[in-house]
Amino acid sequence: MDPRATPPAGYDPLFLGTSVPLPRRRGGGATDLVELPSTHFTVLLDRGRRLAAATAVVVDGARLRDLPRSGDWRPDPRVAQQDQAGEELYARNDLDRGHLVRRLDPVWGEPEEAARAEADTFTYPNAAPQASAFNQSKELWLGLEDHVLQAAEAGRRRLAVLTGPVLADDDPLYRGVQLPRLFWKVVAWAAPTPEGERLAAVAHVLDQTPQLGSVDLQAASARAALADEPPPLGPFRTFAVPVADVADLTGLDLGPLAGADVLVVPAGAADAGGARSRWRELRSLADVAVGRWPVP
Repeated sequence: MDPRATPPAGYDPLFLGTSVPLPRRRGGGATDLVELPSTHFTVLLDRGRRLAAATAVVVDGARLRDLPRSGDWRPDPRVAQQDQAGEELYARNDLDRGHLVRRLDPVWGEPEEAARAEADTFTYPNAAPQASAFNQSKELWLGLEDHVLQAAEAGRRRLAVLTGPVLADDDPLYRGVQLPRLFWKVVAWAAPTPEGERLAAVAHVLDQTPQLGSVDLQAASARAALADEPPPLGPFRTFAVPVADVADLTGLDLGPLAGADVLVVPAGAADAGGARSRWRELRSLADVAVGRWPVP
């Protein structure tokens, strides 16, 4: 039987027992977003940018399967080639194809279902260009992602994970695609309380903005353009941030998630230093505050 005979259901907004809808553009401007449901997750593709504006996946920690990597990256046949950044963006350079929905996050359920989910993560709308240099900060971002999955499995918890790039107007252009410098992730779960369960959420931002002055940045960008190389990207920095800041950065409506944020921000924290004064840079997993994550 053709596994594609029945269309995949995609992200389930009621998976946590309360509604966590797909992100939408604020003000209802969603006509340029293409909804691409896959097994246990959905990609919202911004055709103008040729990249995802957001992805959403549900994770069942009680039914996870550890499958080997099976796929190669390929275009999604449901959208035109010119509407998705494909191999032409990543060929002959050091850009990584960064999974937005992580390869193993949707890999749960019956064997065929899990295998299909793993393969589904390898379509180009689920990829985003990222700096390839594997430094300590990148290890931290990947470590946080592993921590989420391990916590879900150990506690047999259900999670909803929303991820995407910040598609800024001034992102640098390379081979016809603007390369995002910021990425975001929001993790939501049903937290037990004496009265029952309540929705809880945490957010993080990955920043690969080059740490250069404007003159040096212009010179580095000019050299990269002459060599047909990606514009300069900086070392990864990972921040714990308010969920509301992710909504402001992206222009996305994240529904109830800002109200479910468990990050405590001191009153007036943004008054002196702007919104980023509320961000806390993480340098190791030990910097993650106890109780912020869905630990067993």
